[in-house]
Amino acid sequence: MDFEAWEPFYVQILKDFGFSRADDEAVAAELDRILAGTRASDADLRRLIRGKEVTVAGNATSVALASGKLPSVLVTDLDGNVADQLKANQEGTVAVVHAHGDNGPAVREWAPRFSGATVATTQSRPVGGLRNFGGFTDGDRAVFLADHFGARRIHLVGFDFERPNEKDLDRRMKQRKLDWAFVLLSSLDRDDLEL
Repeated sequence: MDFEAWEPFYVQILKDFGFSRADDEAVAAELDRILAGTRASDADLRRLIRGKEVTVAGNATSVALASGKLPSVLVTDLDGNVADQLKANQEGTVAVVHAHGDNGPAVREWAPRFSGATVATTQSRPVGGLRNFGGFTDGDRAVFLADHFGARRIHLVGFDFERPNEKDLDRRMKQRKLDWAFVLLSSLDRDDLEL
C-alpha cells in the first residue's frame, strides 16, 4: 500500500486515539538514524516473500524459536520478548522495526542491539530510510508487508480480533486496536485472508 492510500486510514487512527503525528515522526526519525547501517533492501524482502505462501503468526517469535524454527521476517514495535527478537535477528531473521509516538524509550533501548538485517517503519509519511507498507498493529503490519511484496497466499495464525490478550493491561485500548486491525485487513483486496 502506498502512503497516499494509507494516509486516510492513518488520519482516522490519529483522531480516534488522540495520537500525535509529530510524536510519531520524531520517534521514527530517531529509529531511522539508529538503524541506518543495518538495512535490508526491498529486493531482499521480495526474495523472501514474492510468490510464496506466507504465514503471519501473532506473538510468535518466542514460540517459533522454542520449537527450533527461525522466522524469515519479524514485525515488531519492540514490546513482547524483545530478547528473542534480537536472537532471531542475529540468526538471520529480517527485523521490521516500527516506530510510533509512544515507543521512543523502547526504540532507544532496543533498536541499537539489532545486529542483523533490519527495516525501519513508520505509520506516518516515510522519509529518509523509513518505510510504510500500511497497517497499525504488528500483526496487520505483517500482513500488509506480505501483501506489498507479492505473497501468493497469506495464512493468519493466532489472530483473535474479539479478545485482547491477557497480557494487555489496557484491554479497552487493545480492543480498539484490534478493531482497527480488522478494518484495515478487510480493506485489502485478497480472497485468502480468513478474518
